Amino acid sequence: MKKIINKIGYAGSLLCLLALASCTKELNQQPITSKSLGNFLNTETEVEEYINAVYGTLQSNGLYGLYLPAIGEIPSDNTFDEVPANDGGMYGQLDQFTTVASNGMLSDFWKNSYQGIQRANTVLNRVDGISYSVSANKQARKGEMHFIRALLYFNLVRVFGDVPLVTKETSNPNEFFGQGRSSKDLIYTQITTDLASAIQELPVNTNTPGKAIKTAAQSLLGKVYLTLGKFSESKAVLADVVASGKHQLLNDPADIFALNNKNNNEIIFAVQFASGLNGNSEGSSAYQQFSPSGSISGAKGHNLPTKSFYQLYSAGDKRKTAYVGLTSAGTPFSIKLKASTTTPVDGGSNFVVLRYADVLLMLAETENELGNAQNAKNALNLVRKRAGLVDITLQSQTEIRAAIMLERRLELIGEGDRWFDLLRTNTAVPVMNAWFASQNITTRIADRDLLQPIPQDQIDTDPSIKQNP
Repeated sequence: MKKIINKIGYAGSLLCLLALASCTKELNQQPITSKSLGNFLNTETEVEEYINAVYGTLQSNGLYGLYLPAIGEIPSDNTFDEVPANDGGMYGQLDQFTTVASNGMLSDFWKNSYQGIQRANTVLNRVDGISYSVSANKQARKGEMHFIRALLYFNLVRVFGDVPLVTKETSNPNEFFGQGRSSKDLIYTQITTDLASAIQELPVNTNTPGKAIKTAAQSLLGKVYLTLGKFSESKAVLADVVASGKHQLLNDPADIFALNNKNNNEIIFAVQFASGLNGNSEGSSAYQQFSPSGSISGAKGHNLPTKSFYQLYSAGDKRKTAYVGLTSAGTPFSIKLKASTTTPVDGGSNFVVLRYADVLLMLAETENELGNAQNAKNALNLVRKRAGLVDITLQSQTEIRAAIMLERRLELIGEGDRWFDLLRTNTAVPVMNAWFASQNITTRIADRDLLQPIPQDQIDTDPSIKQNP
């Protein structure tokens, strides 16, 4: 087929929606021992500790620790799974479009997403009643929770379609049994509402790396509007990001993902990881898992760039060596993720969720769809110039559209965007079937393959949640 940190614990551990999921490692936590959630979150200090737990959810394997980047790439023509049988076939099923409802990756993605949503709900439902020494800090925390809740629902709705919508705190998941799945339209309404609130609440700057700021909410809202085909709305909010002057393209693409340059001016929002802390347990295992088999200890060959993708880079494209490496056997792999300085499972690379190059490419897309060819080329050529490429001089909307989509592939490889780009442009079926044919692969897909199956353990828990076709 397609070739720092302490743990939070409290007696009344919060259950994520419809999933008996335990708490995972958290970033920048103060230890909490033997505290019931019912008697917790009464002071500013406790709220700040718990908000770190919300951010900590993003580090989980089900989300940006491991699985979400694979879900956003492997079904596409960008990457493949080298040994489909590894890890119980979780990744191989994505690669071969044979994913079953018992796939552990999807189960963890669902559970971790709703765990984060429920934690954000808890903060949003309680924080107004808690005294803060600086009122602006309380407002910022509300913005952070609105942003994270929107991000998690955006991921869920793109992967599964209709999903349960829960926006209030509950200590009893049984309260939501029987409600089934809410429509995509309702989910997207909640996402845009949350992001509109976040834009008003979040600060322009932060002294804490990894915290969401205003441009993060604007950038995500621009991507949501683009997904919905609302090009004018997307253009307006993305233009605000550009006008803010907060972010810029780095001169050398190799500097964007350097371990000594994390959270640089191109990065808008990234999930934070670090090596060598808390017994080497707070890094990411993505570098190990996404390295070719046999290249390092424990490498699994998941989510490797295809050779056909690698061949899309022209000889003078700086990203060819800045973003992708080759083994001695000629197998491509992402070098946006860096090797650990301690053990293979303790990588220190942050996972970049939003960055300025993506904003410029989205802005180019909105301008092109609105018929503004020159504006589209101007934004696109900024990204190309940084890569060492000449400006495009194409004229037709169709040609410019294809050039933008190609540039997104070359620029954003490994960042979990390609499959979602194919979905939102309604090109997944023809693009993938043409790619399979070009590689002499017999697989063919149809519309029924565009959503992942709802995890079986969720349906077993609540039969009102119906399976996708």
